[in-house]
Amino acid sequence: MSLSDRAGFRFRSLPVLAGALMLTALAGCQVRPLYSDSVGTSSALAAIEISDADDRVEQEVRNALIFLVAGGQGEPTNPQYHLALNVTNRAMGVLYDQAKDRAGAGRIVVKADYNLTKIGTGETIKSGNRSAVALVDFPVQEFAKVRAIRDGENRAAKELAELIRADIAAALSR
Repeated sequence: MSLSDRAGFRFRSLPVLAGALMLTALAGCQVRPLYSDSVGTSSALAAIEISDADDRVEQEVRNALIFLVAGGQGEPTNPQYHLALNVTNRAMGVLYDQAKDRAGAGRIVVKADYNLTKIGTGETIKSGNRSAVALVDFPVQEFAKVRAIRDGENRAAKELAELIRADIAAALSR
């Protein structure tokens, strides 16, 4: 083999060598879902009791959270964690029509303060606050307007529950 053949062989084998090194490095990487059973997050989420609700919107958030954390199985019989939940909501008109003296569209803001504690020790695992916004149209008919606000509250409550569940799952997976 001549010197020029050896040099050509080295340059052709360089991409193969680089590919083999990259595959070796990737073989050491581990990708796993955040809520996998090996971490125990799903069983920890299913062991959360949620405080009672004070109003309709807070009850919507509570119901959605119970469904999300327990995977549709309902409240736990022997909870290990307690989630204190305080939800507030507000409807605001954002597109005001001065000729008709009414808002044509608005938004519903649902906010929650939450605190997850371990029942046995009282240790705070995660606390925080989140909010969700739902946009609504305000029809002229009063009943339709009331129903639009209620639907917006329900949509925002479900979105808020998903955000809180994600925060709690991340805290429990550590």
